[in-house]
Amino acid sequence: MLELRNVSKRFTGVIAVDQVSFTARAGEVTGYLGPNGSGKSTTMKMITGLLDLTSGEILFEGARIQNDLIAYKRRMGYVPEEPHLYSHLTGLEYLVMIGQLRNMPGKPTADRIDGLLRLFSLHGDRHSPISAYSKGMRQKILLSAALLHNPDLILLDEPFSGLDVASALVMRSLIQELAARGKVVLFSSHELETVERVCSHVVILHRGKLVADDSIESLRTLMALPKLEDIFSQLAVDTDPAAVSREIADLIRA
Repeated sequence: MLELRNVSKRFTGVIAVDQVSFTARAGEVTGYLGPNGSGKSTTMKMITGLLDLTSGEILFEGARIQNDLIAYKRRMGYVPEEPHLYSHLTGLEYLVMIGQLRNMPGKPTADRIDGLLRLFSLHGDRHSPISAYSKGMRQKILLSAALLHNPDLILLDEPFSGLDVASALVMRSLIQELAARGKVVLFSSHELETVERVCSHVVILHRGKLVADDSIESLRTLMALPKLEDIFSQLAVDTDPAAVSREIADLIRA
């Protein structure tokens, strides 16, 4: 179980995340939603240990992650929103390097890498430099690296970015399969239809503050709204999309 307790992050006087508390449980997919600038990626970076907290605490299985950050990171897999890869390496070389950095055993790791490259349809390009990969191929390399050590906690920040339809369907099914096998999965995305299909629980952030933390079904009932998109629009969108779209259309016609 991953638990955030009154977590805040301040940058030079600006509060990016403000007293956020929620729990992501093993065996379910927790969706983490919010508009751009709401504090989602900042929260993700604090959960990974890449950013220090200004206040509050983050616990994994009841222990503060800062008590032993290295041990915690051994159990975590992270797909960041922006793919930072060593583009001069081939896909195979990059995954081998990740296995070595994690001190994983040679032959079993090589077999696992080979399997991941095949299942993600990258095997034919394993000797090509990552600089030649499409955005979707890079995303699959990131996911392979995040899953290589069989982590207990999986953090996915916009994991569908650049994926084609077939790969997105595999990703959607994989997220659910990992949760069904007892992983803690925290999934941040702007694709609300995908979140609605994949997640059983959602946390919604708006301007750094928590505005919802419940199951999708409970939110539908509570707010008397049929779709997650409608719930999100009411809780976390300040503008009227239809009004803005009419203004844009009028402007370009004028």
